[in-house]
Parts: sequence; C-alpha cells; structure tokens
Amino acid sequence: MRAYRAAVTVFALAFIGLGFALLVVTAFRGGGVGLVIGALFVTLGAGRLYLLRIRK
Repeated sequence: MRAYRAAVTVFALAFIGLGFALLVVTAFRGGGVGLVIGALFVTLGAGRLYLLRIRK
C-alpha cells in the first residue's frame, strides 16, 4: 500500500507539472485551448493529491 501511495503522488505531481508547462507555453504563444487543458491537468493532479490525503 505504501508503494501505491508513492506512485499516485508521483503521477499527481507529474500531472501538475505538465499542466503548468502547458499553461506557460500556451500563454507565451498567445493563448488558446492549451490554457483550458493545462488548467484541467493542474486540477486533476491537485484533486488526486487531495483524495489521497483524505483517505488515510
């Protein structure tokens, strides 16, 4: 169970990082759909971390 929690945490942080990267790149290129997708990735990662934390 400990390895599962660690793997979920790593993937959630990866999703958050990918989302921020999408937001930054899209903002520098003038905006578009990437802003929405980036925000969704950040929300997905944060939500997964939240769920992992409350299910101790």
